Amino acid sequence: MSKSSTTPSQVHKEVLDANKKYAADFGEKGKLPLPPGRKFAILTCMDARLDPAKYAGLAEGDAHVIRNAGGRASDDAIRSLVISHKLLGTNEWFVIHHTDCGMQLFTDDIMRGLLAKSLKTATVDDKGWRNVEENGGSAEAANIAFLTFTNLEQSVVDDVNRIRNHPLVPKDIPIYGYIYDVKSGKLIEVKEATKAGSVA
Repeated sequence: MSKSSTTPSQVHKEVLDANKKYAADFGEKGKLPLPPGRKFAILTCMDARLDPAKYAGLAEGDAHVIRNAGGRASDDAIRSLVISHKLLGTNEWFVIHHTDCGMQLFTDDIMRGLLAKSLKTATVDDKGWRNVEENGGSAEAANIAFLTFTNLEQSVVDDVNRIRNHPLVPKDIPIYGYIYDVKSGKLIEVKEATKAGSVA
C-alpha cells in the first residue's frame, strides 16, 4: 500500500529533525555576507559519497559549490559560474570529477531508451540496464543531453576547456581540473585540464 502524499516519510522526518538541531546552534552564521568569503567556486558531481565541505575544507560562507550528475560543464553549470563571478566575486574555479562515477555506466542512448518506456527507477545486472516495469514512459528524453562519458580524465579536460572557451567567462579566472578518488579521499590533479584552464 502506498503512503498518502500527506504522510511524511521517515527520511522527511529525519531531515526536519536534523534541521531543528542545526538551527538551534546557528549562532552568528545568520550574519554571513552573500558573497563567498574565500572567493572561489567548485563544480563537482552530485554523488552522495562526495562532501566538498570536507574534501576542500569549507565552512558556511566560504565558497560556491555547483553540483550536477558528473560535475559536468553544462549550460546551467556555466550560468551559475558566470553569476558566481560577475555578481558575487569568485575569481578561481575548480572542476572536480571523481573515480567510480555512475556517468560512465550508461550512455545517452541507454538512458533515452529506458525513459521512453518507463519513468520508474531502473535496475542493472550482468545483462545491463533494464526497466523493472514498462509503462508511462516519455520520448522527451530525446531532447536531453545527459553528458555521459567513457574517459574520466578526458571528461575533466573537456569541461575545463568548455568553461575556458565560453564567451562569458573572463580569461583571467584560473580553472583547475581535479579527480576526487572515492577510495582515498584525495584530490588528484588532471594537469592537462589545469593547463587548459590557466590564465594566459
